[in-house]
Amino acid sequence: MIDPIPLLPVAHVLPAAAPWLDLAGLAVFAASGALAAARRGQTIVTLAFFALVTGVGGGTVRDLLIGAPVFWVHDARAAAVCLIVAFLIWITPPRWWHGAALDWFDAVGLAAYAVYGAAKAMGYGLPPVPAALMGVITACVGGIVRDVLAGEPSILMRPELYVTAAALAAASHVALVSAGVPAVVAAMVAATAGFGLRAAAIRWRLALPAYREPR
Repeated sequence: MIDPIPLLPVAHVLPAAAPWLDLAGLAVFAASGALAAARRGQTIVTLAFFALVTGVGGGTVRDLLIGAPVFWVHDARAAAVCLIVAFLIWITPPRWWHGAALDWFDAVGLAAYAVYGAAKAMGYGLPPVPAALMGVITACVGGIVRDVLAGEPSILMRPELYVTAAALAAASHVALVSAGVPAVVAAMVAATAGFGLRAAAIRWRLALPAYREPR
């Protein structure tokens, strides 16, 4: 989660609040996983498992691809946050999280994780395009795993704007940092853009055109 960045100065790609951005993304993604299990009347053990795999799934794949130590294996806070979130949802009255709570938790995590994943990849020396793609992987893989485990159609197979919002957040951060914008400003602008697009997609059911077979 707070790995050394060997190839670029930390301040160049990661804002000083990056560990908190990472924890925030982790917490809300863990919440989305726990909520998916809670909606199906599962046990606290299942809630905890869903919270963990949803929270750390994308970051695990990212770290393996960029050659970084897998963050949650080396930082006990990651698993602890996931388990605490699962417990809090377990004891929370269901009326607090019925409705669109899962979508909104997921939207916040998507934006935060896309920015953090792209920034960390840049810190490990990846060029801009692969770094942006690492942000997308960081933001999307956990949600994909959650949907598969919950028996729902993967978000990748739905036309609504999801991966596109993650790509906007990750690409915006990479572009802004590459243009010399301070990392903290770049992170805030990029995360806001990604969240804004995902929020609009939730609110107005925005979607990209689907492929149509030629007649």
